[in-house]
Amino acid sequence: MANNKLAIIGGSGLYDVEEFKDRELLDVKTPWGKPSDKILKTNFKNKEVYFLPRHGRGHFINPSNINFRANIDALKQLGVTDIVSISAVGSLKENLPPGKFVIVDQFIDRTFARNKTFFEDEIVAHVSMAHPTSTGLMNACEDAIKKEKIDYQRNGTYVVMEGPQFSTLAESNLYRSWKADVIGMTNMPEAKLAREAEIRYASVSMVTDYDCWHPEHENVDVQQVIKVLLGNAKKAKNMIKNLIENFDKHIDPKDPTNNCLDVAIITSPEKRTQKTKDKLKTVAGRVLSK
Repeated sequence: MANNKLAIIGGSGLYDVEEFKDRELLDVKTPWGKPSDKILKTNFKNKEVYFLPRHGRGHFINPSNINFRANIDALKQLGVTDIVSISAVGSLKENLPPGKFVIVDQFIDRTFARNKTFFEDEIVAHVSMAHPTSTGLMNACEDAIKKEKIDYQRNGTYVVMEGPQFSTLAESNLYRSWKADVIGMTNMPEAKLAREAEIRYASVSMVTDYDCWHPEHENVDVQQVIKVLLGNAKKAKNMIKNLIENFDKHIDPKDPTNNCLDVAIITSPEKRTQKTKDKLKTVAGRVLSK
């Protein structure tokens, strides 16, 4: 288990973990362009950990403009094996009030303006997304949350909308009719790309509001959201510290993510040009070099 490396991708309100005193900011280049920001490398309790703010430090990247491919490629270059995404979301259920955390295990991808695969030219791959999150990593998140006594729900469906606007009332009610739990703008295609890169992935969603379906919360106001965000971020930072300590012991060496590309690439070897193999070296070099 010594080779496992954890990365945290921080969403709205979580742009740094100040408790990480051993700090090095890495400017990683990828074939897909620049990541959202420099990646923080730290050593916390003798464990090498990475942190990337999804929207950039200061929140200047629109959800649709996040370079998800560069983010995942950069983390893979650094040897990351496990990603925990921490995201701000709206609630679609009465029993998920602002401040509650949800360990997501399913997604409904409603985005339409994003690059969703590394395998766009010449080499075609179809990875399974039936179970998009890692059970072992979810267990680690649950332990970390319990240790902080944070109110949470294990399992839940996250609707990923394009944004940046919030939902209409009709949309919100539609998603509620699907029995979805939370709604946000950023976990897709992030989870899909992590799977393509054979990086185990888990998502912890922090509820900030009731979207617009709730009769007492008809309008989602950014200022109200920010107020909840600040409280959530403090809890999330404590959770992250617990997670770093315990995640290693939960990792399943037989997790299907570990070698999912073995049965995903359909393109004949003679059709795979060296140029494309070089571009995919970081995310798929393990299988393309065979």
